[in-house]
Amino acid sequence: MSASRELRLTVNGISRVIAEVPDDERLLDTLRWRLGLKGTKEGCRTGGCGACTVLVDGRSVLSCLTLSREVEEQAVTTVEGLAEDPVGSQVQAAFVREAGLQCGYCTPGFVMALTGLLREDPRRSAEELLEELHGNLCRCTGYVAISRAVRSLTEER
Repeated sequence: MSASRELRLTVNGISRVIAEVPDDERLLDTLRWRLGLKGTKEGCRTGGCGACTVLVDGRSVLSCLTLSREVEEQAVTTVEGLAEDPVGSQVQAAFVREAGLQCGYCTPGFVMALTGLLREDPRRSAEELLEELHGNLCRCTGYVAISRAVRSLTEER
């Protein structure tokens, strides 16, 4: 059995101290079950679908492959925290405008991954962004609307 102890991190701009977090707990579980942030989706738990993507200090991270201990004292942003983020708000608006939401299960992962990519380099082309999103999967309808949303983002610049 893994040891448990206090975990300190900032989630969506709020400093958190979470008691009794096992050392082997995944960030996905801490966010969903301890903090109630259900926007971060559990897809495969193996890093193959991207549904659990969050930002850690601005970088895209798969929360199913990241231990909560690995992000201690860092800033975690989930889809719930994008309302006040200018880049994240643009990405969300593009998904709404281009009907990229579809069933919605994969959407938070795509939105978070795109937000991270655009923060790293806002000059990326639509083709570069789509290539970078190859690890994010949509299982319901395909990628046409998602591609339109990405292209819409690059045309806005």
